[in-house]
Amino acid sequence: MNRQLHLNLFVFGRGHHEGAWRHPLAPSTSLTDVEHYQALAAMAEKGLLDSLFLADVLAVGDTQGHSPITPLEPITLLAALSATTRHIGLIGTASTTYMEPFNLARQFAALDHLSRGRIGWNIVTSWVNGVEANFGHDHQPPHAERYARAFEFMEVVKGLWDTWADDAVLDDRSAGQYLQPERIAALNHRGAHFQVRGPLNIPASPQRHPVLFQAGSSADGQRFAAQYAEAVFTAQPDLPTAQAFYRSLKQQVHEVGRQPHELLVLPGLSAVVAESDQQAGQLLEELNALTALETGLARLSARFGGHDFSRLPLDLPLSVDDLPNPDGVQAAQSRARVVVELVRSQRPTLRQLLTRLAGARGHYTLAGTPEQIADAMQTWFQNGAADGFNLMPPIMPAMLATFIDEVIPLLQQRGLFRTAYQQHTLRQRYGLARPASRFFG
Repeated sequence: MNRQLHLNLFVFGRGHHEGAWRHPLAPSTSLTDVEHYQALAAMAEKGLLDSLFLADVLAVGDTQGHSPITPLEPITLLAALSATTRHIGLIGTASTTYMEPFNLARQFAALDHLSRGRIGWNIVTSWVNGVEANFGHDHQPPHAERYARAFEFMEVVKGLWDTWADDAVLDDRSAGQYLQPERIAALNHRGAHFQVRGPLNIPASPQRHPVLFQAGSSADGQRFAAQYAEAVFTAQPDLPTAQAFYRSLKQQVHEVGRQPHELLVLPGLSAVVAESDQQAGQLLEELNALTALETGLARLSARFGGHDFSRLPLDLPLSVDDLPNPDGVQAAQSRARVVVELVRSQRPTLRQLLTRLAGARGHYTLAGTPEQIADAMQTWFQNGAADGFNLMPPIMPAMLATFIDEVIPLLQQRGLFRTAYQQHTLRQRYGLARPASRFFG
């Protein structure tokens, strides 16, 4: 079979545009109502998407009251969605900085059992200021320290998932033996950050390891992805930048002894889809008019670790000297770098920059007809920029429905996307092997 696109739905409130929650096309359903997420999952599954993804932030953050916060904890929500879906993969975010390896390994193993092998973990190191105080810390660990902990965290959780052989559970009623203790191993990990005896107290799940996703694109983030990730969500604002990132990451995967196809690169794509350019442009203008300057400034500040941008004039062209050096940012280095490069190449005003980021926070955004959207996706896919896309509809469910009804059929006609679900587990769908246990082969 020819190579085909992988498409993931990034579920985010009522849509990825900052003004989405106020738009007439957005639903009035509460963002704590599970039916909102069940409807999105059902729509994504109808569209044959590979997976859906739930982000997470461990603090309220500073959005000045003009934008919804992330409302529900993802692991709990994924458990609910596993009961109302049959095929679509379910990916949840969890932090290596503020969680313990044993609990996380146990939770994701349980989710994999509940979903019968459809779970993925989006690995984050948590960069938002204020999170540390919710976990009893005086300060947020520096960027390099967060990644050092993350590397060891991965060795522990992967080891815990390996502590049960596939045949450890006998469930032999006639012999009176439920388990084979010799097929369950202790981990006995002792490292700089963790001491974990093990074994995990849940049997090996259908995938053994959930599919491992990661979204950091800094130097440390890319090194981590090359070592551990099986799919990467990344913000790439244009084709040349995306191609350079794709080449670099695939090369790093090769350098650590893995095959390039073992890590999929999925740039974010936020598309306003309409019957004509004029209609698409009008929808985008409507959304931009619903944004709040305070929200944009707060989110830009958060990306740069709390830097104050309010002193800058709104309507004069920016230069890179107006922004902190991304290498010194202890928050989201990769996203800070995207913003700096955008300012370097386009010299927008602060007002224009905030409008650009309101659409999808630095991800690839475009507005056009279904044919134009499909053409752009095909160009990225066939020219070394993407293995698929992390779909970020500006308004949900309205623009997700339009994408599924209008763009998916075009991709199918071009042989770029499936016409039916065939593989059951998320690993199988992404073309990834089920890991063998390090203890039992």
